[in-house]
Amino acid sequence: MALQPLTVIRSCLSAAALAVFTLPAAAFDTQASSAFVMDQTTGTVLLNKNADEPLPPASMSKLMTLYMAFEAIRDGRLSLDERLPVSQHAMSFGGSTMFLDTTDRVRVEDLLRGIIVLSGNDACVVVAEALSPDGTEAGFARLMTQRAQQMGMTNSTFTNASGWPQAGHRMSMRDLALVADRLISDFPEFYPLFAETEFAFDGRAPQNTRNRNPLLRLGIGADGLKTGHTQEAGYGLVGSAEQGDRRVIFVISGIDTVQQRAQDAEAIVNWSFRQFAEREIVKAGTRITEAQVWMGAEPTVGLTPAEDLTVLMPVLTGDRIEAEVVYTGPISAPIAEGDPLGELVFTPEGLPEVRLPLVADRSVPRGGFLPRLATAANILITRLNEGPEGAM
Repeated sequence: MALQPLTVIRSCLSAAALAVFTLPAAAFDTQASSAFVMDQTTGTVLLNKNADEPLPPASMSKLMTLYMAFEAIRDGRLSLDERLPVSQHAMSFGGSTMFLDTTDRVRVEDLLRGIIVLSGNDACVVVAEALSPDGTEAGFARLMTQRAQQMGMTNSTFTNASGWPQAGHRMSMRDLALVADRLISDFPEFYPLFAETEFAFDGRAPQNTRNRNPLLRLGIGADGLKTGHTQEAGYGLVGSAEQGDRRVIFVISGIDTVQQRAQDAEAIVNWSFRQFAEREIVKAGTRITEAQVWMGAEPTVGLTPAEDLTVLMPVLTGDRIEAEVVYTGPISAPIAEGDPLGELVFTPEGLPEVRLPLVADRSVPRGGFLPRLATAANILITRLNEGPEGAM
């Protein structure tokens, strides 16, 4: 039949539907020119400051080199005990290095520690040349850009493996958080390397043995990931910390001094864990509302969450959170229990919108002749009462 009206229904929840109150958490005032803070456990973005602007990432882009090295190990294209040669190009790098030379053949595991703990530019090039399609660092950088795009890092372009200052070598803070998230989630067997505070490679570089991450020794749950600094980029840090059941990932860049970087990083961790907490909003199976059914044996069907909804909320209490149910209705019968029919939508003050799928709480078969006739008659009456404007 052609009478069925399809309308997006938005119904505000009753006072008893969601007993959740919230006030906005105080915004964090970072000294960084660009920053991104995410609660990894819930996926909630806590802070976004110029986070999608492609910027010089300095050594923080080494995280992408590491991700690709871990992939190669997982896929069997590289092994931890394999020894890789050092080219003249790799040996030529200054800045932070492992002080490698062309007489070395270095274990992959040592190179990984050299990149993570010592921020070794030379170690990055050795790994890059080993994995490059054409044996060059530039070839590996092109592969990095391609892989980053596949991972959803749309504001990243690589021209080298180490973050050495070079035209066109750019990453956004959101992209850096994305690769950090993937490193933690995809390679838990390697992630403990990021918490190592010292690595004395072969005793040849006593002046470069300590991890520059200022949070690792503070006892606040910090366990990664990578610092960065160049004159163009300023001081930056991709950090992560875990407290209880929650993990936070953050990225800051464009800070003036190493001391300010340390202060901001610690303050972000404390703010993230102290100003926000997980709360259960609604349990699976709770009937949120009734939706009208078209041509069904019953006139309505209940909408219920398929799973418990636990979200990150500011810890302060106050005004009621706004929420609504959105679905396209009336919903055509037959309907099977568990069919996705709509969404519960709400926005905690100062945080991104949250959408929870709602499903049918019971099956509703297609009605017989009389229920279908009654439904059609009701729609006709409704349209006549609404007039031409209401029928639009």
